[in-house]
Amino acid sequence: MSLEKAKACLKEFNLESRIMEFDTSSATVKEAAEAIHCQEKDIAKSLSFLVGDKAILIVTAGDQKIDNAKFKAEYGVKAKMVPFEDVEHMIGHEVGGVCPFGVNEGIDIYLDVSLKRLEYVYPACGSHNSAVKLTIDELERTSHFLKWVDVCKSIE
Repeated sequence: MSLEKAKACLKEFNLESRIMEFDTSSATVKEAAEAIHCQEKDIAKSLSFLVGDKAILIVTAGDQKIDNAKFKAEYGVKAKMVPFEDVEHMIGHEVGGVCPFGVNEGIDIYLDVSLKRLEYVYPACGSHNSAVKLTIDELERTSHFLKWVDVCKSIE
């Protein structure tokens, strides 16, 4: 059902034809990069956090991780991920398929500045074996993001 919600969202922008579905898992950054044949940095991973009792999504480049000091400076609280068992209920997509398309109402979506250096990104599309190729402008339009944030640092 999550894939259908993401497809419906992308259809509003005439981008549903770009959705790719794979025979293998694309649930992790590494698996997605292998399935798509791209670099890990090109995967737009959507991370779900709790700010108080409210769930938010932060979309970042695949070669980045949350910088706890930057997160606290931006949101005023320590970074705390939504528990695995609560992600689908709170966000609207299962772990491995979380994306900024077709999420539950009331979820604020933020894009990390690490994405701005990329021409194309590949976010998941609601399932553990899907993705969609988008420009950064298209990601901005389709994600209904609230604002750009700087809350990550390189994994390396």
